[in-house]
Amino acid sequence: MTADPRPMIVARETALEAALEAALEALPSGPAASPLVRPMTPAPYRIRWRRPDRTDTVTVALEPVRGTCPAFRPGQFTMLYAPGVGEVPMSVSGRARAGGYVHTIRAVGAVTDALCGKRPGEVVGVRGPYGTCWDVPAAAGMDVVVAAGGLGLAPLRPLVRELLTRRSRYRRISVIAGTRTPATLLYARELARWRDRGVDVQVIVDHPDQEWKGPVGLVTKLLDRVVFEPRHTFAFVCGPEAMMRATADELVRRGVPPVRVELSLERNMKCGLGWCGHCQLGPLFVCLDGPVVGYERAAGLLAVREL
Repeated sequence: MTADPRPMIVARETALEAALEAALEALPSGPAASPLVRPMTPAPYRIRWRRPDRTDTVTVALEPVRGTCPAFRPGQFTMLYAPGVGEVPMSVSGRARAGGYVHTIRAVGAVTDALCGKRPGEVVGVRGPYGTCWDVPAAAGMDVVVAAGGLGLAPLRPLVRELLTRRSRYRRISVIAGTRTPATLLYARELARWRDRGVDVQVIVDHPDQEWKGPVGLVTKLLDRVVFEPRHTFAFVCGPEAMMRATADELVRRGVPPVRVELSLERNMKCGLGWCGHCQLGPLFVCLDGPVVGYERAAGLLAVREL
């Protein structure tokens, strides 16, 4: 009888992953890294803590093995590398107290499955941060509407935190969030804290459970439940593409200028530097010209199905 090869294959894969992790950890990181190492080589980051958010979603804090963590602006993304598996773009959802990045990751494929399975103390690779950021200063003196669909709340989270650190600069702040079910809502405790600080937080679900007493339907339905003066409003929108398009269209229909509606686009980003062309969307390279783009630029592109 032929011996079962599976234990040997698993052992080899484990050894390969350990070797890759050791090699990654040996690389320089932070400002001390050689220009020859950057920009395509990931820097080693250690998982400081890991918190399961939902059955398929975790939030992790990453800090550099050596050196300091490059600053990021709300809306930017990094490229996260799981040793031996691959690399994916991931929006930064916060800054850890120790100075690293916080990422909320949903397991939807091989790389994100591997990243979600990592434990505190293990090492992953990080490149970036890359891309454009939310234009927070442009919203000064205006009503602010933050619209999120599903995991789109993650890249909007640091934006809301920044708004709250300079609360007096803005008028009304409203956060409207849509999710599949009450159980899939991200950051429920933090949303409650935002309410306590005067933010009008509204949540809507697609599929309610028996305990849900709130609204049911699309995020656009929540625009009837928040107060804002359209001509003096700045909106930040992130979520599935159909949700962003519908929300942006409705905001514009109500009188918000397209130039004051920002979206976070998602395409097949690979290099993060505009070299490979995988993320090209018409004339835009999403990793360079985005992910945050004004609706006056994105509207025509999102209307073309082939793009």
